[in-house]
Amino acid sequence: MGKVSWSRLTFLLMLIFVLALAACGNGGTSEEESTEESDTATEETTEESTEEPEETTEESEESEEATEESDESTDTGSESAETEPKVTEFEPAFPEQTRAPEVETETELDVEVVTEGLGVTWGMVEFDTNRLLVTQRDSAELLIVNLEDGSVSEPIQGTPEVNNEDQGGLLDVATAPDFDESRLVFLTFSQDIEGGTVTAVGKGMLSEDETALENFEVIFQATPAYEGTLHYGGRIIFDDEGNLFLTTGERSDDPIRERAQDLDAYLGKVIHITPDGEPVDTNPFIEDEDALDGIYSYGHRNIQGVDFHPETGDLWIVEFGPQAGDELNIIEPGNNYGWPIVSYGIEYTGELINEGISEHEAQGFVEPRYYWDPTSAPSGMSFYDNDAIPEWENNLFIGGLAPNYIVRVVIEDDVIVGEERLLTEEGERFRDILVTEDGALIASTDGGLIYRVSAASEDAE
Repeated sequence: MGKVSWSRLTFLLMLIFVLALAACGNGGTSEEESTEESDTATEETTEESTEEPEETTEESEESEEATEESDESTDTGSESAETEPKVTEFEPAFPEQTRAPEVETETELDVEVVTEGLGVTWGMVEFDTNRLLVTQRDSAELLIVNLEDGSVSEPIQGTPEVNNEDQGGLLDVATAPDFDESRLVFLTFSQDIEGGTVTAVGKGMLSEDETALENFEVIFQATPAYEGTLHYGGRIIFDDEGNLFLTTGERSDDPIRERAQDLDAYLGKVIHITPDGEPVDTNPFIEDEDALDGIYSYGHRNIQGVDFHPETGDLWIVEFGPQAGDELNIIEPGNNYGWPIVSYGIEYTGELINEGISEHEAQGFVEPRYYWDPTSAPSGMSFYDNDAIPEWENNLFIGGLAPNYIVRVVIEDDVIVGEERLLTEEGERFRDILVTEDGALIASTDGGLIYRVSAASEDAE
């Protein structure tokens, strides 16, 4: 009996050892597959898919490790707002450049859905108190939404024809600074021209009865045209002198994306034009015969958010990175922001971009003030220039498409010192953000909703 028992015991020990080795091998495979799955949050998928990727068991297990990584990368001793593991192995140029400490709004908030049943509301502007002009990307409709009762107008007539394939369609909307007198409305959209599509800007007068855009005309086209349907950029904003800043994408594909570095192309640029579509005469390359006069900055990927800092007056933009590496930048005239030569992200295939060069300044480019790893899929953004919620003053709010949340960014002396994720439980892809005159935060979604976030009433039960 003793010999039989020892034989069985030896067999059992060997079996346990073999199974343990197999488990280690399988664990490695699962982790590798999980990384590939978590890295598929590309702009193409995040912008065009309405389904959220299911989180795998491996991804859930790795989230605990991400918190430790966050603390190390920020070197602040505080827990980061980012809980997912990094996609890349790049190190930030300075500690505050990524994975900022988590902050939390102390003010009690009211969150309500103002209206639903819309399409992809890509752009919004408050043209009258609590009344918005909103664009519908895919249907190319311009609508009026009343924030007080949630009512939606019939489509305004006179909007331009658009190419609405993939990321194309009717994009942003802005009103002229003298709208009360001129009634001018500016739109950006993807337009078919000879050779492909371009990001275009046009303007028209909103009729007195608010049913039509009259005398609509195209004032600017971001050439060259390209036979593609991605990365149009398309955000517009007026400066204090009544001129327009327009953002463009580099049209995504390799090699066309390389033209983000070329000064004879309007792709991957911040562009500065007059209300008539002419280059502003103070632009940095106005005297360069080899450069396009409208270019203000270059080396961008796909800029979908733009606003002026309420205190400093600086122009801030947020742009999609590739897989990770979404950037928050301060725009200065003539500066080169590096894409696609440098990036804190990687290709969607998992390959390195340009052999994995991430350091911007060492290559003669401008470092982003902040970047996200993994992606936040950033879209429209707005600074909170209001005192209705005092702790939010001068904070930046950015719509997130995947993961699905609104990002609150706390900034001190141009340094990101805190980050908060809002409305994470709503499961919506937040496309655009604005702040109303009365201090409400308004957010539109790809699911056809418009949210209002405001301070809770003191007499609310």
